[in-house]
Order: sequence, then C-alpha cells, then structure tokens
Amino acid sequence: MDKLQLLDSRYMRMARIWAENSYCQRRQVGALLVKNKMIISDGYNGTPSGFENNCEDEENHSKPYVLHAEANAITKVARSNNSSDGATLYVTASPCIECAKLIIQAGIKRVVYGEEYRLMDGIELLKRAGIEVVFMQQP
Repeated sequence: MDKLQLLDSRYMRMARIWAENSYCQRRQVGALLVKNKMIISDGYNGTPSGFENNCEDEENHSKPYVLHAEANAITKVARSNNSSDGATLYVTASPCIECAKLIIQAGIKRVVYGEEYRLMDGIELLKRAGIEVVFMQQP
C-alpha cells in the first residue's frame, strides 16, 4: 500500500467515526475535507443548526431539510478562513447529484467515498467535471 492509499484509509476511518455524530436513524454519513494533510472541515448528515435533531418523520422518511455530510463540510469551510480549492473530500457514502454540484463549485479536486448509494449520478457528474473519484471499499 502506498503512502496516499494509507492516508486515504486513515481519513476514511476518521470519516466513519465522525458519522457517529449524526442523529439520523436510516443512515449516518460523515465527511472530512483535507488539504495539505490537514483536516480543514468536517461534517455529518443532520438538520440545520437550531433545529430538532430528528432526521426522519413519522413514516421514517428523511425530512426535506436534512443536510448531507458533504454540504455540512462545505458550508462549514465557507464560514472559516480556509479554502476548499484543491482539497480532497472523504465521505462515507457516494455523493448525490446535489452534493456533487457543491463539490464541483467548491473547487474540490478529489473525492474518496466508501459506500455506493443506489443512485450513482453524483459520481458520474464528478467524473464528468474532471474530479478524481476513488471508491474505497468499507472493511
């Protein structure tokens, strides 16, 4: 295993641990934004700040205003002095199409993900934008 794969593996483990912060019942997703071997942002799926911590409604469907882990990490870095331009995003599940658009616009150059979602249109869009996409099988 080369140095990059080793780092990828470590950051993915950290993203999986970070996912445990999510209050979502159906799926817990974690994300880390890394640039120059520094974590510049993090996120997990959940409701916006100040909202109740329930992600699902009475029928166990995700509420429409739940934020994805990637969106939380990207908006968090936007409020800091860091820039996501050229960064790598580690996320425990493959990004949806909406998050893929945010990833492209945020200047993220590489996405490492650990679980394939039923819809792969987000991954296809990232590849079309020239972003390096790496699938890292969960252990």
